[in-house]
Amino acid sequence: MARTNSDDLLMEDDLAAAFLGGDEELVAPVEPEEEVVAVEEEVIQEPSESAEDEWENTDDFPGQLAVDVYETTDKLVVKARTAGISKSDLDVSISDNILTISGVLSGGEDEQTTRWHIQECYWGEFSRTIALPVQVREDENSVKAELKDGVLTITFEKEKTEAPKKIAIQ
Repeated sequence: MARTNSDDLLMEDDLAAAFLGGDEELVAPVEPEEEVVAVEEEVIQEPSESAEDEWENTDDFPGQLAVDVYETTDKLVVKARTAGISKSDLDVSISDNILTISGVLSGGEDEQTTRWHIQECYWGEFSRTIALPVQVREDENSVKAELKDGVLTITFEKEKTEAPKKIAIQ
């Protein structure tokens, strides 16, 4: 194995050859000055102001609502975690098999706050629109919405569809 001027240290290409099982040079040598310049360029880069603005300005986009959607033989069920939201602050609507759940989660603001240390909870408007994966009946008697223990459960009756009919080719 080739050694450098200092018998104690292996150069980058020597290390690569040692680990890859050969004495051939597989990695182009890097000049120390080039390496320092590359590191300095990375350190000097600062985040752009627009990136900071995007991070801080979340008021333009309502929060997303996490949902679970599943079906049984005759029902389609949508569940959403809505802890801390009262019925009066929720709006649920359906049109053309598209479900929209929106509302306002209030209670996170405190006028006396001078400095936040951690702010992970979302407070404010939220909205979620879902194209339902199966056809459902949209009349009032076929849809049930219940808010219990911080979970909104919406149950739809599935639209009865006939089995596909085979068409004979003549």
